[in-house]
Amino acid sequence: MSVKISRNTRINGLLLLVVVALAVLPLALGLGDHKEQPFSGSDGEAETAITELDPDYEPWFSPLYEPPSGEIESALFALQAALGAGFLAYYFGLRRGRRQGQARAAAAVTGADGAADGDGDGAVGAAAVTGADAPAAKAEAESTPAADEGGAGAAAPPVDGRGV
Repeated sequence: MSVKISRNTRINGLLLLVVVALAVLPLALGLGDHKEQPFSGSDGEAETAITELDPDYEPWFSPLYEPPSGEIESALFALQAALGAGFLAYYFGLRRGRRQGQARAAAAVTGADGAADGDGDGAVGAAAVTGADAPAAKAEAESTPAADEGGAGAAAPPVDGRGV
């Protein structure tokens, strides 16, 4: 039995391998062995470079909050990254859901015979079109302004997630 893997699954698997390689290779190759803190942040690196170039340099600003230890600083940075990733995931998921809702609404308007409503139950809007009602409903849907103008009429209210 052969398993057919979709193109998206292969691409996602390859991207996952690249991310793992980016995380593991620097550790496996010992790229930070010559440093006291091999994988410190860029802030520390910049501070070291500035002090080497100009020992009398004084910063213009001081931080609003200085964490008591490096571990707390790392935890706050991880929390910030997680919140940002969560916000982005929510935003893109919301956009995709709205786009799918608009596509389903458009399919429900144009597919009054139940074949193109997307969920296969034959329901169009709040009522199901069955048996002898199907030809009449199809004729009615084709005579609406929405069908005449390519779906831009008042038959399909906009779906914006607020029910308006």
